[in-house]
Amino acid sequence: MKTSHWLTLACLAASVPAHAYAGFKPIEVKDQELAELRGRYVMPGRIISFGIVMSSTWRNASGDLIGASSSMQIQAATIKPEFYVSTIKQTGNGSVPDQGSGNITGGAGLGTGQGVTQSVRAAGDGNTAYNNVDINVKESSQAPALAPAQGQLLTRGQTISGSNAAGSVAVTATSSGVQMAIQASRNQGSSLQQVAQGGLLQNTRLLGNSNLVSNMTQLNVVLNNNGPSAGALDCNLTQLRGLRNLGY
Repeated sequence: MKTSHWLTLACLAASVPAHAYAGFKPIEVKDQELAELRGRYVMPGRIISFGIVMSSTWRNASGDLIGASSSMQIQAATIKPEFYVSTIKQTGNGSVPDQGSGNITGGAGLGTGQGVTQSVRAAGDGNTAYNNVDINVKESSQAPALAPAQGQLLTRGQTISGSNAAGSVAVTATSSGVQMAIQASRNQGSSLQQVAQGGLLQNTRLLGNSNLVSNMTQLNVVLNNNGPSAGALDCNLTQLRGLRNLGY
């Protein structure tokens, strides 16, 4: 929020008589009411571009790598949001890794959480795993140019897959979002990344040794840096004045 907005709110607060504060009564706000307020700190029309990038990779002890990346960008001219997927494959030069012998139990509730859920469970040695979420927000007077689509279009209900010596990857468009799953070969483990209504899930299970796993989701938001109109500011001040009548 810009400095001018804070100054406006400060002036409004200063204009309320001191004795008025005695009539303010605290009330409990239910979780459902709070949930309905999500995103309302952004003025209507301020978001001029929104994009999401996902990637998951698994590199085993021999250097073989399997993975996938997916991207989607929405702007005012976007007719229909579309995800494009590319599979990633690399061949290592090491010896074939030993069969994974680790055992992991439990964790059934990890896939039922809301918001951001991240987990790494390991039953091997020398493993490295990353679960990353990046949120980039910037202001601009115009939306950035749309990058040319790369990869294969992912349609609802479709699965795009690939495999090599490191394992197999499958990217699926579900009814509520996009899921990216890797099943490593030779019982080395598995990873799952899912962006869906209600939250983000990043889950890695490591059963073998010397694996390198990465799950990354990046959200890119561009806000219009043109200030709100006088009418919009007046609307906000009217709402603040109304709080006094409601007993807040």
